[in-house]
Amino acid sequence: MRTGNPALGDNTFTAAGRVARAGEAMTIQGTANKAILLLLCVLVTASWIWSKYYQAMNPQVVTPWVAVGAIAGFIVALVTIFKQTWAPITAPLYALLEGLVIGGVSAIFEAQFPGIVIQAAGLTLGTCLALLLAYKSRLIRATENFKLGVVAATGGIALFYLLTLVLGFFGVRMPLMYGNSWASIGFSLFVVVIAALNLVLDFDFIEQGAAAGAPKYMEWYGAFGLMVTLIWLYLEMLRLLAKLRSRD
Repeated sequence: MRTGNPALGDNTFTAAGRVARAGEAMTIQGTANKAILLLLCVLVTASWIWSKYYQAMNPQVVTPWVAVGAIAGFIVALVTIFKQTWAPITAPLYALLEGLVIGGVSAIFEAQFPGIVIQAAGLTLGTCLALLLAYKSRLIRATENFKLGVVAATGGIALFYLLTLVLGFFGVRMPLMYGNSWASIGFSLFVVVIAALNLVLDFDFIEQGAAAGAPKYMEWYGAFGLMVTLIWLYLEMLRLLAKLRSRD
């Protein structure tokens, strides 16, 4: 099984083993419930940092919190990936930390482009539900070629972002990442599509895990992996909408 999500590797559920007794195995419904709980964790800290920004209307007030959330969230994500049995604790912690990032970034974008946050959130939720429906109805099938294509594209995007980060230290700005040219908008649209297609791979991976009878804690891990993709998709939606709005 392949997935572009680094949290859900080829041997994730195989390494976790199989649980024979009913009630102690991973289920799709259980994973969905935990994904909702993680989303609520994101909303709690996102709302707090959002209000903090609007009290001061100064990005410098929330920037340190966004940095802490991004760095600590990345560390917690790595811990979760390498220590899956800790997922019931680290997955909610990751969601709370990423809420700081989501809330701070969203508030800054909202102040510049009023209404953009509800648009990005609506598009993210709508995309997720549409792809889930398409996956369940088998309109989209996670074939090996489909998985390989999405994984390759995701890896290419990750390398491009890394290159952009490194060049940024030397004052070099990649035109595809910044600005509102049609080329830049086209690139952001491509990234949004790839992020969305990763949801299909995540749905398939969770379904395979439930079918394999993975341990109950893997529900938290599966929900964590899904949350990683949703947060990425939402942030890319924000970026794309901001580029489009800046052309008005």
